[in-house]
Amino acid sequence: MNHPGRWWHRLPDERIQCDLCPRECRLHDGQRGACFVRARDGDQMVLTTYGRSSGFCLDPIEKKPLNHFYPGSSVLSFGTAGCNLACKFCQNWDISKSRDMDTLMQSALPRDIAQAALEHGARSVAFTYNDPVIFAEYAIDTALACRELGIHPVAVTAGYISPAARQEFYAAMDAANVDLKGFTESFYRHYTGSELGPVLDTLIYLRHETQVWFEITTLLIPQANDSSEEIEALSQWVMRELGPDVPLHFSAFHPDYKLRDRDATPAATLQRAREIALGAGLHYVYTGNIHDRIGGTTHCPGCGAALIVRDWYAILDYRITANGACPSCGTPIAGQFGVFAKPFGPRRIPISLEAREQP
Repeated sequence: MNHPGRWWHRLPDERIQCDLCPRECRLHDGQRGACFVRARDGDQMVLTTYGRSSGFCLDPIEKKPLNHFYPGSSVLSFGTAGCNLACKFCQNWDISKSRDMDTLMQSALPRDIAQAALEHGARSVAFTYNDPVIFAEYAIDTALACRELGIHPVAVTAGYISPAARQEFYAAMDAANVDLKGFTESFYRHYTGSELGPVLDTLIYLRHETQVWFEITTLLIPQANDSSEEIEALSQWVMRELGPDVPLHFSAFHPDYKLRDRDATPAATLQRAREIALGAGLHYVYTGNIHDRIGGTTHCPGCGAALIVRDWYAILDYRITANGACPSCGTPIAGQFGVFAKPFGPRRIPISLEAREQP
């Protein structure tokens, strides 16, 4: 359903400008922004996907990926349609690039989602699959409903958001995973149709002006952003601007969308990237989308002990204390932890909210 949009203003030429993200789309009546889901309707901006989703699943929190935010817990995940980036390598392109509103088959108001998460035992709700920035009104309302029930809101995002909206959006989030898609402006322009600078600004904002727990993911694409020099520059920037305790995930690309002619990322590339980042001083560096038990394990930065041993998304051993410390040497482990019980496990479980009463 259409919902009144925020973060826009009228221009002297009678167009209205969307102020949600750096694209600053300028619209005549009836036009949609680059994300496709924000549109001008008469004299206002509307969000066309409020209360509509492409589906709901229960996931392990590690799939977001968040390895330091209540590890082993479950998260209720959902997305809508559209995106404000144009990534040629998008691996959820059937959702994020959708122009067919019929893909939004499930409807749920914010309070319904929060209640479903509570009933299914999920510790968190994640706005994911496509970027929650473009459905910020829906995400924020859902996040506030979740907090009322003790459920943690989580944003999985590219971080491409304007300063005008950034403060309110992240004020509603308890955790985030931010895609840092590369580390050159040329990569961002050519492969995503966007800019690197605003994403770096978002990361600096999260680190220095919020209490949001966040982790970073970089998808390494052969012959695009996988050189040792670029990985070294990225790692040094994270170390210098964000500090050693922000977890960094290097993830493997597989051929998809408009990059089907590119090879999948070799495991050796991710393992090399991990060694470079550790060498730069980062404490928690992970590999993803490959089978790499060492690269999936959380190690103590003090004594090197293996504290959370992961095999894909399965937790084989868990040794962090309830107050978030290494039991061997007492070194605090960065993140949000609690009493660890039986982990949710590696499976994804689709659920339906259609049985709930709809407006």
